[in-house]
Amino acid sequence: MPSHIRDLVAHDALNGMHSADTLPALKSEDAIECIRPDFGLDYLETRGAATAKDAPGGASLAVVARPCWDGAVTVKSREWTMPVKSERIEFTGAQGDRLAAKLDSPAEPPQAYALFAHCFTCGKDIFAAQRISTELANRGIAVLRFDFTGLGASEGDFANTNFSSNVDDLVKAADWLRENRTAPAIIIGHSLGGAAVLAAAGRIPEVKAVATIAAPADPAHVAHLVQDSRDEIESKGEADVLLAGRTFTIRRQFLDDIESHKLADDIGGLRRALLVFHAPRDAIVGVENASAIFLAAKHPKSFVSLDDADHLLSRRADAVYVATLLAAWASRYVEGVERAETGAAPAVEEGSWIVYETGAGRYAQRITNGHHVLTADEPPSVGGGDTGPTPYGLLTAALGACTSMTLRMYANRKKWPLDRVAVRLKHDKIHAEDCAECETKQGKVDRIEREIEISGDLDAEQRQRLLEIADKCPVHQTLERRNEIVTRLREAV
Repeated sequence: MPSHIRDLVAHDALNGMHSADTLPALKSEDAIECIRPDFGLDYLETRGAATAKDAPGGASLAVVARPCWDGAVTVKSREWTMPVKSERIEFTGAQGDRLAAKLDSPAEPPQAYALFAHCFTCGKDIFAAQRISTELANRGIAVLRFDFTGLGASEGDFANTNFSSNVDDLVKAADWLRENRTAPAIIIGHSLGGAAVLAAAGRIPEVKAVATIAAPADPAHVAHLVQDSRDEIESKGEADVLLAGRTFTIRRQFLDDIESHKLADDIGGLRRALLVFHAPRDAIVGVENASAIFLAAKHPKSFVSLDDADHLLSRRADAVYVATLLAAWASRYVEGVERAETGAAPAVEEGSWIVYETGAGRYAQRITNGHHVLTADEPPSVGGGDTGPTPYGLLTAALGACTSMTLRMYANRKKWPLDRVAVRLKHDKIHAEDCAECETKQGKVDRIEREIEISGDLDAEQRQRLLEIADKCPVHQTLERRNEIVTRLREAV
């Protein structure tokens, strides 16, 4: 163990915990075995241990195997994992505050999108949220996790929030996904976040599957956490309450709000597939809550026992188990997940191209040729997921690439001082009557506008000749002449 980490753990053992801000920077060669649960990955990222420049293939440093309850951080030997892209997102919450989020996405285009709601007074970076999101991303499902108003890196005053505002924040998160990626087909909630997704599901029409983890059957269950301060809250209107080692201001409106919510009707009218995870020996939210949720729900519904897992799923194996089962279960109800999970990519014959559906939304396509892999899709305006260029976009890009390559070959052969070529293209369909060079004057014709930027010490004559050579590019000639496309059916493998 490096000395700066060993000294830190010894300091904690003798003097108790201190804030993440006082911890020293981790080194790029340090892999993290465990870290205090309330520090989360933000600590690792700001201290430089979340990634390392010399990782093979740009992979991320393997981090966070389990929480440390007896020290701040512990390191283990170097270990590398395949990268999961984690993108920082901001959106406006229900109360107008800026909410901080992370979108964990697979390396390939996502098969589906999910939304994760964290537990009461937790945050998006609690271990359960991190691990489940990462595992789902490894299985092709992108996950948006965020800090509720007033928590973590989100703006706002926690004292002004309640269960209703949490539900409203969830709907706002779904709105952001719908407008910027694809609306969530799966929503997942941990502890009180589980109750929130049950209440929010009916307000997110695209949701097809709902999963709860250690969730209470009613929001009022969390009232026992502030029982010792109940009288003060009732008499003074608010009180500072110690929860999970941190102090929060709880107001009477919070208690009034959670007691006004009864989820039985929401659960009974869910009309979505439901998966209930719960540990029989959960010491925070008893398993009888899972029973109440399950009995109130209509089919399709499933229950999975988490055996000896704790409420926070602090063991990595428990979080991986939840994510693995969740992804397999969702494949039955969410379009695209099953095909991408179970269907192998078709074999590609040498010299051939193959295009096949990825299952990531309605239109996403994978294009392969040898070791080359491309993606095509349609924009959201026509029901696509915008995970790649459109087919016409790829066609237009092919013309641009061919143009640039042709000019480079010609200039090299002529030994002309051509420094750089950039080709800008735009495809459109215009009325034939507006096309002076077109043979037909009826209907619409395709038009590609091409602008070529040429850099280098070239005279006017050389530039004009390169402009003429652009029309000689093979793709240009293919597009302009009459072509034959032969189509036949082939037996699926």
